[in-house]
Amino acid sequence: MSTSTTPSALRDADTEGAAPAMDEPVRPDGRPAAAVLALARFEARELLHHIPVFVFLPLYFGFTGWQLFAGDAAGDYPILQDVDRGTQSGPLFLAIALLACVNRTVLRSRRNGTDGHFDVLVMEPWRRTLAHALSVVPYAVVTALVVAFEFSWAALKPGAVGHGSVAELAVGPLMVLLTGILGVLLARLIPYSLAVPLLVVGAFFFAVLVAAGTNDGHWQKWLWPTVSETGAPPLPSDLLGRPAAWHALYLVGLAGLLLGAAVLLSGGRARRVKALTALALAVTVAGAAGQSPGDSAALAKARTTASRTPEKVQSCAPLGRSTYCAFPEWSGQRADWAEVVERVQSLAGGAAGGERLTVRQRVADISDLTSDAAIDPVRTPRQVTVGTEWGGNQRLKFAVAVASVLVAGNENATVEMCDARVVTIMWLALGTESDPVYALGDVRLDDSVEGSALALTPTDGLSMTRGQTTVVRELFERPRYGVTARVKTHWTELTSSKTSLTRAAELLGVAAPKATGDECADE
Repeated sequence: MSTSTTPSALRDADTEGAAPAMDEPVRPDGRPAAAVLALARFEARELLHHIPVFVFLPLYFGFTGWQLFAGDAAGDYPILQDVDRGTQSGPLFLAIALLACVNRTVLRSRRNGTDGHFDVLVMEPWRRTLAHALSVVPYAVVTALVVAFEFSWAALKPGAVGHGSVAELAVGPLMVLLTGILGVLLARLIPYSLAVPLLVVGAFFFAVLVAAGTNDGHWQKWLWPTVSETGAPPLPSDLLGRPAAWHALYLVGLAGLLLGAAVLLSGGRARRVKALTALALAVTVAGAAGQSPGDSAALAKARTTASRTPEKVQSCAPLGRSTYCAFPEWSGQRADWAEVVERVQSLAGGAAGGERLTVRQRVADISDLTSDAAIDPVRTPRQVTVGTEWGGNQRLKFAVAVASVLVAGNENATVEMCDARVVTIMWLALGTESDPVYALGDVRLDDSVEGSALALTPTDGLSMTRGQTTVVRELFERPRYGVTARVKTHWTELTSSKTSLTRAAELLGVAAPKATGDECADE
């Protein structure tokens, strides 16, 4: 018996098995978030195939490693409130590389003429935009790990001082994330690869014009992703005055705002997208407003107090014969200062060998973190200035300062010192070094060991003539115990401003330099 099929039943069957019409939107039945994350992972791997990312990512690793493992002696005493800022410059070239490569990746379909094929895919255009933005996240995470390792390496050193800022450390990873999202937004706004290089060049010239055309560009410069502010000597962390937390908030908001704009331009009109974009705008405005004001009057007063009357904010502790006064974050370095003082005093004669000194840490009187001001010498008897840096030739500079006070009585007396006492000072400062001639070059401004030059100290320095340099080098060639005995025996005459260089050389048992008629003139 045959079964008859009506025409209406046939039409229903055909309709049930037919594909949806091309002009009808296809809604995914699975999980859209999983699809977006899968595409983001794919695009993140694809970014490694671009030459700029492939080159600059290893270079960033290598440069950071070289800084950590091949640093000089000064790197053994890192100042953490400067180290955190130092992590912000390394990711810059990686960020620019991602800006260009993410932009090129988003425009790949346009270059290949395959934009029309996306219309038949399940994933909406705005989700693809979101996936491209998320592809930058792994690179921001890698940057954060490098930054954390770099800071931890410095913080774990025994000579580390100060306090780092999480907000400062976050700038590098946020900059990488921000520039990647900017590349996505530019691709949606201007679908041409030439937009990125034009933006980079334009931003550079704009920054130069802003820096040259304003006397107070605080709020303008803080609109940029990184603000390094270098030049000034290290300061206590509470005197920096950097709006780091507000700046990090500004970068987070700006990243969210650029992402929201890119998604909206790609057709994402959901209420949640609009709400998150509005929230990101509010966060960006709040961060920008918080970081815009310049240094407060309270900060300026605190800086003045620290530079002119540091005893009000310092603690002092006796070590041996002398007293050592330091800012709270540097209290752990007192033992290092005491070692230098005891070594210099071991070569001195007369009462200077047992002199009770006051070593006081001081900072320059500055108005901002880019001013390279010098510390003025003081007239206070038996007070020696030590700076906030240590390691490298900073120890030698401090040794010269200690010797200067032992010989002349106070720091200011050496500003225009123009006699043979310079020879005694340099012998006390460098006489116990394993290679005193090398140390002499290391403590002089031009790194020379001949002729006239300026010997560096934490304050103004000490001028050395050619004849004085010659006598000092002769002393370094002699056995230490013999010179030390002569210095102690003739201490009163060697520390007199009336003693000539010729007489000092005679007392020390070395050949006198040729007379010039003026021992302080450059021969």
